[in-house]
Amino acid sequence: MNRELDRPLFLALLFLLGFGIVQIYSSSYIFAIESFDDGLFFVKKQALFVALALIVLLVTAYLPLQWVVKLGLCLWILSFIGVGLTLVPGLGVRVGGASRWLNIASGFRFEPSELLKYTYPLLLAFVFTREKVRLSSATQLSFAALPFLPLGLLIMQPDFGSVALLSVMILSILFLHGLRWRYVFTGLAVACLTFYFLIVRVDYRMARITAFLDPWSDPAQKGFQVIQSMLGFFSGGLTGVGLGQGQGKLFFLPEAHTDFTLSVLAEELGFIGILFVLSIFGFVMLRGFQIAARAKNEFEQTVALGVTIMFSLTAMVNAGVAMGVLPTKGLGIPFLSYGGSALVATCFGLGILLNIDRTQKVIYKKSFIRI
Repeated sequence: MNRELDRPLFLALLFLLGFGIVQIYSSSYIFAIESFDDGLFFVKKQALFVALALIVLLVTAYLPLQWVVKLGLCLWILSFIGVGLTLVPGLGVRVGGASRWLNIASGFRFEPSELLKYTYPLLLAFVFTREKVRLSSATQLSFAALPFLPLGLLIMQPDFGSVALLSVMILSILFLHGLRWRYVFTGLAVACLTFYFLIVRVDYRMARITAFLDPWSDPAQKGFQVIQSMLGFFSGGLTGVGLGQGQGKLFFLPEAHTDFTLSVLAEELGFIGILFVLSIFGFVMLRGFQIAARAKNEFEQTVALGVTIMFSLTAMVNAGVAMGVLPTKGLGIPFLSYGGSALVATCFGLGILLNIDRTQKVIYKKSFIRI
């Protein structure tokens, strides 16, 4: 392995990739037997995704950064088009009331919004670091409108969670580039109106808020998921009941291998186990922010910050939902939840982080040799 690569970060990602397969095996085995008569159904598919994700991670980390930027911008355009195609009858696959997937092969689906999330930082960096363009100018404002275009398509799917995550990331990048306070207050006003029309006025989303505030008011329906998830954390205690021995995944806990896999982990490995795993996530987040802080130019800083924010928000929101401190949202946790689109897209984004860090080390080393 090239010694210029950030070894601690790379090893942390390898651990999460490997542990993710173990976690999916533990959380999906019973469900896979009952649904597909094959306990390894999800594990086999996820193993293919892990292999592909690892290749993507390494290729993205070692390609020249300018190639990765061009590739990422092309992928953003393709994922933007893909999100639009999910809304076309006959092309989009509708699951659970949302049309977010495209069929790409027998038994395999692609979720364009996942790739959109991790290519967005490249677009934002391209838009907000253009030379001789100021944020207050009409030209910059017209450029600033570009990143918001896909949000309307995501709302139509509907995928409000992705809209919320992307909005936070975009606003964070805008702050980095000197967003004026009048735009902040305008954004807050728009956010309040959006909250009212997209949550308060939509019954099933408002039901999630109600269940979050008082899950015991309807324990058999609206509050069922969050109650079962919290029971998993409670049952695990300090050291857990043992890997593979959890009871929540025996059809008590919905989406045990995707949205609520942390509850299975907490029950089986206990407080110590989940604290260790979440510490690995925390280390990746910290490393990402360090890479962004050390970046030598505005473009790389923007990309590194955007990728790290997206990774961090996704992990923290899923953990918050599983622990009952955030309203229920269909959002998996990186590496540990079943799903190929999210895994490959996440590794693409984190590969860019490794690439930025490696590139800066190479530049520093060459400069030192010249001196």
